[in-house]
Amino acid sequence: MIRAEALTKVYGAKRAVDGVTFTVQPGKVTGFLGPNGAGKSTTMRMIVGLDRPTAGTVTVNGRKYAEHSAPLREVGALLEAKSVHKSRSARTHLRALAATHSIPNSRVDEVIELTGLGGVAKKKVGGFSLGMGQRLGIAVALLGDPQTLLLDEPVNGLDPEGVLWIRNLARHQASLGKTVFISSHLMSEMALTADHLIVIGRGRIIADAPIEQIIGGQNLPTSKVKTDQAESLMNALAAEHVQLTRLDAETIQVIGLESRVIAQRALDQQILVHELTPIKQSLEEAYMALTQNEVEYQSNVGSSQPVGAMESRA
Repeated sequence: MIRAEALTKVYGAKRAVDGVTFTVQPGKVTGFLGPNGAGKSTTMRMIVGLDRPTAGTVTVNGRKYAEHSAPLREVGALLEAKSVHKSRSARTHLRALAATHSIPNSRVDEVIELTGLGGVAKKKVGGFSLGMGQRLGIAVALLGDPQTLLLDEPVNGLDPEGVLWIRNLARHQASLGKTVFISSHLMSEMALTADHLIVIGRGRIIADAPIEQIIGGQNLPTSKVKTDQAESLMNALAAEHVQLTRLDAETIQVIGLESRVIAQRALDQQILVHELTPIKQSLEEAYMALTQNEVEYQSNVGSSQPVGAMESRA
């Protein structure tokens, strides 16, 4: 279990992490989401003692990371996979770490095979691709068979098979009753992997809930409607709280009205609708709604926003 209490980190005039309090429970995969600069990596670094909190505390299994006598057996962390002496082989690097905790070489061989490094275990790390470097970092995290896994962007650089492997690994570790804490920018993958989400923005927690609740809590009813009388239907549906987007000559996306209301208004105006499909909101859409005011570094190039009813008809 990871527990943060009023955790704060200040760099000069910037509050990178601003009084966050949360608990990462064992037995489930907890995703850690937030825009660039939100404080995710700083928070993870404080969990394992690489950054000292300005205020507040964070513990793993009831203790600060530095207080554990054998930290590799308590916490497995992937924060910067390429932080390895480049002239060492993968096997030599793992054996050196294992020796610090009296972990047998047989365990080194196990994690090499588990992470798919068998074919390159004797090669120098300096020649590794980004994906192979990620696999080595994950091997280090698994080395002590820890009760807590802390993985920062673990699928970065991995091919589709590797992404699927990480997903299955995380869920398997959680099924063993372990604490699994993963940060990622891939919403589609997080939707398939995480049971619970913690969302951070500008150093503050903005959501901490099961993934279904976060998606549902941000969800406005959304439907796709097809009709030969698109203009007339948009007039019938227009309201201050309704967003209407013309997708093509016959198709409208309606946000803010239940499907039965759309059908009733079409009937009232004698407008023939030949398709009315409710659309379930994705995690990406829920995340964007949560963080729309928390993005510190934002580009306007190619951006688009849903338009209101009156603007859509212009």
